[in-house]
Amino acid sequence: MTTESPLLLALDLGGTFAFALNGALSAIRVARLDVVGVLTLGMVTALGGGIIRDVFIDALPPATFSDWRYLVVAAAGSLIAFVFGWRLTRLSRPILVLDAAGLSLFAVTGASKALDFGVGTGQAVILGAITAVGGGTLRDVLTGRVPVVLRSELYAIPALLAATVVVVADRTGVYGLPAALAAALLCFGIRMLGVRYHLDAPRPPGERHDWDEP
Repeated sequence: MTTESPLLLALDLGGTFAFALNGALSAIRVARLDVVGVLTLGMVTALGGGIIRDVFIDALPPATFSDWRYLVVAAAGSLIAFVFGWRLTRLSRPILVLDAAGLSLFAVTGASKALDFGVGTGQAVILGAITAVGGGTLRDVLTGRVPVVLRSELYAIPALLAATVVVVADRTGVYGLPAALAAALLCFGIRMLGVRYHLDAPRPPGERHDWDEP
């Protein structure tokens, strides 16, 4: 892999577009923001995780500021959601699907780019997850919600699994489009199964929901 590989760029831009739509739709449906707010939230959601990753691996300036395509794709996704999003404001499913798509693609590209910069195996997995959840975390904070990654939902776990698949494929010399798509589909499938069947990450044993003293 190289940092300029067409595969990495295509997946990264795909995740950017999906998260831009997601963030902008959240701005419309949850926060009811104007055009400036919709564009801002869409672009922060789309670009936040990648910026955090690039700062950690010292890939400066971050790709967002060195490659015009990221800003254009993020802005385009946000504007599309602004123009047509009113048709979807009552539907939560499109937002969840786009969030899962962005999560999946960024988990793959985050781990891939981390490996390209020579980080260790564990660090690459962590950076893949950070890339995946970073934008969504910033989105939730800006809209006044507890970030999804801090709730009990299956969110960080699918991202960690996808990043692990990427790292294992790279270490065994079989990384390529099939492995990247398999990792992304694994993350997407687990995330959507969690949403569909209300599956949660494990809670502490014996947790009391009312927080009463025993």
